[in-house]
Amino acid sequence: MGRVISIVNQKGGVGKTTTAVNMAACLAVYGKSVLLVDVDPQANAVSGIGINKESIAVSIYDVLIKHEAVENVIMKTGIKNLDLLPSHADLSGAQVELVGVMAREMQLKNILEPLKEDYDYIIIDSPPSLGLLTINALVASQGLIIPIQCEYYALEGVAQLVHTFNLIKKNLNPQLYIQGILLTMFDKRINLAQQVVDDIRAYFKEKVYNTVIPRNVKLSEAPSFGLPIIFYDIKSAGATSYMQFVEEVLHHEKESVR
Repeated sequence: MGRVISIVNQKGGVGKTTTAVNMAACLAVYGKSVLLVDVDPQANAVSGIGINKESIAVSIYDVLIKHEAVENVIMKTGIKNLDLLPSHADLSGAQVELVGVMAREMQLKNILEPLKEDYDYIIIDSPPSLGLLTINALVASQGLIIPIQCEYYALEGVAQLVHTFNLIKKNLNPQLYIQGILLTMFDKRINLAQQVVDDIRAYFKEKVYNTVIPRNVKLSEAPSFGLPIIFYDIKSAGATSYMQFVEEVLHHEKESVR
C-alpha cells in the first residue's frame, strides 16, 4: 500500500512546490512509483514537471466537482515512474463549490484511497492557505512535511498550522502525523539564517530533517525549464540536497518498519 504525504505550509514562497516536485522526482529516480497530486489552483507543480498548464483539458477539479473518473485525469510525465494528477485554475472555485457537499473534507481521500494500490508514494502539493483544499490534503494523508524557510519570521504561522494539524488528527484523521520539518532557502552568508535553523531545531527537535535545502540559483531556474533539479543540473547543490533529503525520508521509513 502506498503512502500519502502532503507538503503543507500556509505561507507562500517557502519552497513548498519545489519540495513536492523534487521529492516526487527523486523518489521516482530511486525506483519508487510515484503520483504527484497538485491541489494548488496556481498549478505550479504542473509546469514544474514540464507540462504546459494551458494543455490541461481535465484536472483534479473535474474529479472533485464533476465526478470525472480519476483514471481519465492522471497523466504520464516525461519521467519514468512518475505520474501527475494535475491542477487547474478552476480549482480556486472548488473551495466554494465543496462547501455544500456532504463529508466535504473527505473528498480527496476518497479519490486517492484506491490509488494507493498502484503507487508507492502519493505526494500532494497543497495551496498556500489552510482552506478546504489543504484540509482535504491533510485528511487524505498519513504524513505531513512542512517546509520552513530559513528567514526572519520563519516560525510565524507555524503554530496555526500545528493547531490545524491537531484538530484534523483528533477529529478527521487519527493516522496523520508530522513526518518532518524541512528547512529550505538556507543562505550561509546571512548570519540570521543559522539562528533560524537553531530556533526551528529547538522548537521541533528530532522532527527536523538533517538535510537543509540551500538557496540555489539552479534550483530557482529549474521550474522555468519544466525540469526537477536532478534533471536540470544533477551536480548543483540543490540537486544534491534534495537527493539527500529523499534518502533521509526513505531511511526513516525503513527504521519505522523495524
